[in-house]
Amino acid sequence: MPRLKVRHLGRQIEEVSVHPLRKQRLILIVAILIAVAVALGLVLWAMRQNMNHYATPKQLASGEVAAGQRLRVGGLVKTGSVERSADSLQVRFVITDLVDNISVNYEGILPDLFREGQGVVVTGVYQGDRHLKASEVLAKHDEKYMPPEAYEALKASGKWRPDV
Repeated sequence: MPRLKVRHLGRQIEEVSVHPLRKQRLILIVAILIAVAVALGLVLWAMRQNMNHYATPKQLASGEVAAGQRLRVGGLVKTGSVERSADSLQVRFVITDLVDNISVNYEGILPDLFREGQGVVVTGVYQGDRHLKASEVLAKHDEKYMPPEAYEALKASGKWRPDV
């Protein structure tokens, strides 16, 4: 049976025997703890990669957001800004908070409720220079719905018109 020497301040106090089965269990427990720590680290890293911060057009225009950052932008689709490609699903439009404007490029099918003058939340990567490459466009659900973040931004700007 293997023996373990216990030392304190350089002096040998006693010699303890370690049973092979106990040593195996200790190694197994340490291996499991390491595996759990690695798995937890990977989960947290993946969650961080999928987080989308919310920003308003005003925050993007003022330079508060760095280019290349993935985020959500909410506001109203500016009237007269929607341009659709004739030969593809490419769409360009402008989101406004009635103070600043952000140009959006999106390739895909837009929601049925998407139209000019209505509230939207767009998810994508900020390209810098007031331009967003969108991967998802969400439109409002009914006449009174507006994304909470967009509502707060419009209200804070003093341009909110509840009758519209």
